[in-house]
Order: sequence, then structure tokens, then C-alpha cells
Amino acid sequence: MAHSLQFSISTPSTPFRTISKRIAFAPKGYIHIPKHRVKLSVRSEVASPASSVSVSNTAALHTTPFPVLPSFAEPSRETEAEPKVNGLRGTQRTKLVCTIGPATCGLDELEEMAAGGMSVARINMCHGEREWHRSVIERVRRINQEKVPYDTSIVFQDADMWTFSVRSFNSILPKHTVRVNYDGFAEDVKVGDEIVVDGGMARFEVIEKIGPDVKCRCTDPGLLLPGANLTFWRDGRLVQERNAMLPTLSSKDWLDIDFGIAEGVDFFAVSFVKSAEVINNLRSYIAARSCDSNIAVIAKIETVESLKNLEEIVQASDGVMVARGDLGAQIPLEQVPSVQEKIVMLCRQLHKPVIVASQLLESMIQYPIPTRAEVADVSEAVRQQADALMLSGESAMGQYPHKALSVLTSISIRMEQWWREGTHHQRMTFPDINFSPYSINEELCNAAAKMANKLGADALLVYTTTGHMASLLSRCRPTCPIFAFTPSMSVMRRMNLHWGLIPFCLNVSDDVESNLNSSISLLKARGLIKSGDTVVFISDTLQTIQVINVP
Repeated sequence: MAHSLQFSISTPSTPFRTISKRIAFAPKGYIHIPKHRVKLSVRSEVASPASSVSVSNTAALHTTPFPVLPSFAEPSRETEAEPKVNGLRGTQRTKLVCTIGPATCGLDELEEMAAGGMSVARINMCHGEREWHRSVIERVRRINQEKVPYDTSIVFQDADMWTFSVRSFNSILPKHTVRVNYDGFAEDVKVGDEIVVDGGMARFEVIEKIGPDVKCRCTDPGLLLPGANLTFWRDGRLVQERNAMLPTLSSKDWLDIDFGIAEGVDFFAVSFVKSAEVINNLRSYIAARSCDSNIAVIAKIETVESLKNLEEIVQASDGVMVARGDLGAQIPLEQVPSVQEKIVMLCRQLHKPVIVASQLLESMIQYPIPTRAEVADVSEAVRQQADALMLSGESAMGQYPHKALSVLTSISIRMEQWWREGTHHQRMTFPDINFSPYSINEELCNAAAKMANKLGADALLVYTTTGHMASLLSRCRPTCPIFAFTPSMSVMRRMNLHWGLIPFCLNVSDDVESNLNSSISLLKARGLIKSGDTVVFISDTLQTIQVINVP
């Protein structure tokens, strides 16, 4: 029952390999135990929600992972090159989030990932030391301005006996011992229970309880990595009460959150969110610690409890991550695809960005090409029009991080092209609009998107101070790219996570003519639009729509 916290900012250990179902080698420092077969990679220690620059949490009570999601002050070189190669309407709309690890933490590697289409860089605080996290953030910020230590893992052998303990050890852990950072572990588990690691990557049967120690037999071998999520099963059913007892944010998480605020991350991703209260508490804490902070809070949906309170969690958060790995450990595997689609559709209705994550291209941790099933899985997420796709181990520790990013890019572009060329545009039923200051903007954005589609406009231009109108326009999924202009650098970075938005930081005034001239000159100079193009213009300050031909 681990939690973790991660954070992201939008955009040094040597790369290492892990043992998994298809991986044959492990990095220096890993513990090898003779085994009959290797099942899957798994992480050890129950974690608490993690933060990244993008921040998100995963399973481990002692630590909060922070994913770092990098937002770039300008579109990536890949984004700028696309219109020249594929035409303006052929630009990629789905955003790509990459977890940064030993394989991609260097400045050159980060620059290559940014050029390859990475929209947001994610740092998982469950792994690495604070100084390493800070160095990655600094490198991402440096890239924005100009243009790892890791824990020991364990391989289990079938039928081996292991001790899961909540005790604190001042020295090296005894042989065949795994520490669990969940104080109630020994009390809650019962003899005969099955302990499942990370959704089935390894399994244990509880044989005996001795005080704070739980003796278990490995029944399904695998690799235990730091920060694993542990679930209890009794009589073939998930014991949900155990998850409910775990705090979403641990004391370590709050320290990681302080670190993220101090470093100016753009997103916090919180794991194992059970209700909107968790999001609201974190938002209040951020405001109290930094009154001028504009950090967005992403809720990771990965438990049965989060599904029960899904709509209230989505409403309270600034975005959602579909963490399919941990979610698949709590609901039947065959339900994961339909639940994913439900979450994506709900987020779009409520104009909240949604990230589809976990095992998108898992085989590319070891191999240079994905399986056809993985290609189909990614294609389905793009077809559902999720705002972003996220790489985890593929970019953090894989042998082919740049190829994995390239695969996501090519699949996204091809599926988006298929959607635009055919009659695949899915009608979205949005919630009824109640009259309010925001309702006018919603109607304006709906009308602007429909107008752009009917006219075959080459681009939509939106001027926004808070990013709200740009998110409403993104929700409509128009067939042309959306260029969003804002005077706020933090708002610009946050918009980098929304589908189809290409954000720029530009002073916006009340003079409509001046805004248009400045933005059109900028886009023409970059080759993003040309004379004769039809552009639909919309602004949240003046609440107007205009259609112009680029001079």
C-alpha cells in the first residue's frame, strides 16, 4: 500500500537495466537470487503519493515521488518543424510526458528529448536524492531559457521465504528481508492472505506473523524495485479496507512538496487520491506556503476509492492521470480499458487535461521496437483524444528512450491524421452551461471551434490571461492547431499539457489590433502560418470572435 508524490516541470547515474519478463540483465548493485523464472519488474516498499516537476505519487509510504513535467517557454523544435513538413493542420496535438531517470538526465539527453517532442518532464521523488532532483530541474529550466542515485532491487526465487517488516533497521537489512513503510501492515494482514506487488509483478503467501514481522513465501517470482504498491487479497478478493487506512500524503510527502514549491515546479501529481478533500487540502497548503504560486495539482486515479468519487476528484483537481498499472491491481484487468475511456471522456467534458500512463511501451525498456499490441494500445489512447501520453521506465531507465519517444510521436501523428481525414470526429456532449462569467467563454469557445471546423480554418488564436479559455477551446478538439498567447510564463507552461495547444508567452493588451499584429508577425516569422491563411481569433478579455485572412 505504498503511496508516492511526484511533480513536473514543463520539458548522474549511468543508464541501467532491470530484470523483467523479457529482460536478461540487471544493473550493478542489484541483488541476484537464483530463480526458476523471472516474472515481472516490481518495486519494493510501500510508498505514499509522489510529486514531480511534474509531481505524482506512487506506492511507498516512506517517500513521495515527484514527477517533473517540463513546460517549455516555446514550442519544441519538433513542433515548429512539423508544419513545414506535414502542413499546418498536420501538427501533433497529443502531448508527451517523459519520466526522467538515469537514461535521460543529462543535458544533451534532455535536449534531445525536448527536440523529439517531449512536452513535460516528470521526476519521481521515490527514486534518487534531493540534489539529483534539483540538478534535473535546473537542466530543464536551462533548456527552457535557452531554447541518479537509485535504490537496490531484489529478484525473488520461487518458493523462497521472505520477511516483510515494519521495523526500522539502523544497519543493512537482514538477508531475505524487505522493509514496509506502513505501520499497520503486520496488524492488518492475516495468515493465508496473498500479497500482490504492483498488480501482479510478484506474489507472496502469508505464512506466519511474528510481532512486526510477516513471513511470506514467494509464489510468483519477480523483481522488487523501490516504491512498490502492495495490495492484500483474501479468498480471491481485494481487501479494500487496507487501502482506505493508508494516508494519501505522508510526512515525507509534505517535505517533498516544500521542495517542489521552492524549486518552482509546474505540477504536483498526487497518488492514491481517495476524495476531493485531499486535493483541496494540498491546494490550501500550497497557497499558504507561497501566495503567488501557480502550481497545478494532478490527481492520479489508481484505486477503487478514487473511482467511486471520480467526478468530485476531477472537479477539484487541475488534471488527472490514469495510472493503469496500480489501477489494474485493484479492478479486474478486463475492466481497465473501459474505465480508462470513461475517465478520459469525463475529463474532457469538465475541460481538465488527462494523462494516460503506465506500460505504454514497456517492451522498449529492453527492445528497440514495440510490440504490435503496445502500438494498438497507444493508438486507442490517441483515438480517445487523451491530452497526453506518459512514458515511465521507457524513458527513465530504458535502453532506447529516444526511440520510445519517437514511436509515441509517430503513432500520435498518424492516428490524429486518420481522425481528421475520416468521419471519426466524435460528438462530445458537454454539461449544461449555467449562466456565470465563465458560461459566456464556454459558448464563445464552442462557437469558435465549430466555426473553424466549418470554414476549414488554418489556425485558432486565443488570447488568455489565466489559461481557462484556452482549456475550453482545447476541450472542443478542433481540427486545426490552437496557438495560445498569455502574458504569464507559469500559465504558458501549464497550457503545455493541454491537447492541441501551442502556447506562447506574449504581452497581451486591450488593443485587439495590436495583439493580432504581434501574434501574426511572430507566427509568420516561425513559419507556422503564411499569407492567405484563414485564422479564427478569440480573446477572454474582450470576449469576441473574429475571422481574418493573414495579410
